[in-house]
Amino acid sequence: MDLQQKIRTLPTQPGVYQYKNAEGEVIYVGKAKNLRSRVRSYFLQGRAEDAKTGTLLREATDVDYIVVDNEKEALALENNLIKQKKPRFNILLRDDKTYPYVKLTLGERYPRVYVTRRLRKDGSAYYGPYFPANLAYRIVDLIHRHFLIPSCKVDLSRYHPRPCLQYYIHRCQGPCVQGLTTPEAYQEAVHDVKMFLEGRPTDLVRSLRERMQDAAAGQRFEQAAKYRDLISTVEQLQEKQRIASVESDDADVFGYHCENGMLAINLFHMRGGRVLDRREFFWDQMPVLASATPSDEGADSGRDVAGKLSEGEVTSYVASEAGGDGNHISAAAAAFNPGEFFSALIKQLYIDAPYVPRTIYVPVDFEDRETLAELISETHAGEGAPTPERAKAARSGGPGARATKIHIVVPQRGEKRSLIDLAGNNAKQSFDQRFRVMQPAARAVQEALQDALALPELPKRIECFDISHIQGAETVASMVVWEEGRMKKSDYRKFIIRSVEGVDDFASMREVVTRRYKRVEAEKQKMPDLVLIDGGLGQLHAAAEALESLQIINQPLAAIAKREEIIYVYGQEDEPVALDHHSPVLHLVQQIRDEAHRFAVTFHRKRRQMRDRSTELLEIPGVGASTTRRLLQHFGSVQAVKDADAAALSAVVTRSQAEAILEHFRRTAQN
Repeated sequence: MDLQQKIRTLPTQPGVYQYKNAEGEVIYVGKAKNLRSRVRSYFLQGRAEDAKTGTLLREATDVDYIVVDNEKEALALENNLIKQKKPRFNILLRDDKTYPYVKLTLGERYPRVYVTRRLRKDGSAYYGPYFPANLAYRIVDLIHRHFLIPSCKVDLSRYHPRPCLQYYIHRCQGPCVQGLTTPEAYQEAVHDVKMFLEGRPTDLVRSLRERMQDAAAGQRFEQAAKYRDLISTVEQLQEKQRIASVESDDADVFGYHCENGMLAINLFHMRGGRVLDRREFFWDQMPVLASATPSDEGADSGRDVAGKLSEGEVTSYVASEAGGDGNHISAAAAAFNPGEFFSALIKQLYIDAPYVPRTIYVPVDFEDRETLAELISETHAGEGAPTPERAKAARSGGPGARATKIHIVVPQRGEKRSLIDLAGNNAKQSFDQRFRVMQPAARAVQEALQDALALPELPKRIECFDISHIQGAETVASMVVWEEGRMKKSDYRKFIIRSVEGVDDFASMREVVTRRYKRVEAEKQKMPDLVLIDGGLGQLHAAAEALESLQIINQPLAAIAKREEIIYVYGQEDEPVALDHHSPVLHLVQQIRDEAHRFAVTFHRKRRQMRDRSTELLEIPGVGASTTRRLLQHFGSVQAVKDADAAALSAVVTRSQAEAILEHFRRTAQN
């Protein structure tokens, strides 16, 4: 059964679908209210012609699906599968930044404090997350110095002959040695730490002041002085002010800036009504299906406004440009649908997060916003929020206790909208810092490369070739492209060497260069500014012969030798270019060369795996190389062929071949 036939048999229920390639790898995961309608809409006219969707459909050879009861279950399952499979056509959250918590080990005889980024159900109390991250370490250091609760790894279930250094520098009460402290004094300090971490400074100061007065009345003046200093520390912390917000509540605020296929996201973390940290995300290349995911309703409803805009303009949410309807889209978003993007981003950020703020402000609306908010609310229902403000509210039964629904809000006007604009402005600054500031340096490297290799024009596009094989077996070649300062993966090409037998890198290079530029001429494409060869003089001359056979003259051509790291320029081989090992020009050439090598080796390994997996199938009478290739492309693996029944096999091969395959595996299992 081919892909189109299988799609016609999909159910019309909600669920999750997974596109797979010939190797059986999951390359895209999506959710749908109606599985058949959603998957079928990829092949509608206009959708399949889209460059990015077309790339997916060219690689997809199979589609699998899981039926669920409702859209919320589909959202949760989609999120889990994306994080598990990491399909390359999905929007992947590559930023793995997590924020720290302060852990108080209440389950121990003598509790201690640690900074941790992982929450466990181990009887300990967790406080946080803290923004910025170093705040957690500063708080723990303050607890060491003023409350004398340690973070050591000493076994406190028994006594030791002498204390460690922390006791002598006055950062621990010394519970590891008998007689240095008492359980009552230690528990009093732990109780103070709990009040401090739970955000109860007033209660803590009142308790400390009472103990200070009692110590002074009993003429324990050193102890009274310690309480006095501790009161001063807590009061000073109380006086520190941060940026005030519209509401005294927890919220996350998103803003973005998109331009020329690059994207910057800014996320403001607001806790207890204060902006405590900013998180940045960057995508050098727009996620493949950010604008190509079709709607359940069909092609017309799936079209996004951004798809009608011209290339080269800008989409951003900034105070000077954002419209009152919250949907300002100016034009470089030709291939970017912000609604689809934020839907995918929020799923990955919050569904499995240990803590989610009460409100999430996003700059654009998207189809499953309310369903996603309900799912996140249900996922975190009943959880006590780990921040001090939430902990206090939970004890008092106040509005901070997590019985409140989580809201994903698209502000349209007013002060909340200004928060979105502020995040958008910062996203634009982040974009400029990440992508624009590097441009002058990149141009300087291009100019230096032009001078070093005596190129007639500034090298805006470089195509690099490499050959990969093991003793002449499964020989393949790769071509990678560097264009305008970065690798252009959409133009990468793979080649299977067909005319060469055995080990002959020179002949292989001749074949691949001939095939590549014969096609370039046939399609009347522009030649690159530089053709770069991974190899020495032999490979360089082989590539030159290939270009001459096509009557391509005056084409800049160079090769970089691996060991010497010197560059041979065709026409001046007697004077190779030896650049300084710290030269950014050499680093650029090495980067392109290494990428070509990586791409070739990866392809070669896949070919070897296909060859090794197909060996058993080739042993079956009546099954040849083309039939084996067809079976593996359809089923994805030899194991899947083994598990297939006669009907499934007959959809790919003839009845007699299917019976031969079944008989072969039946005999193998018996033996």
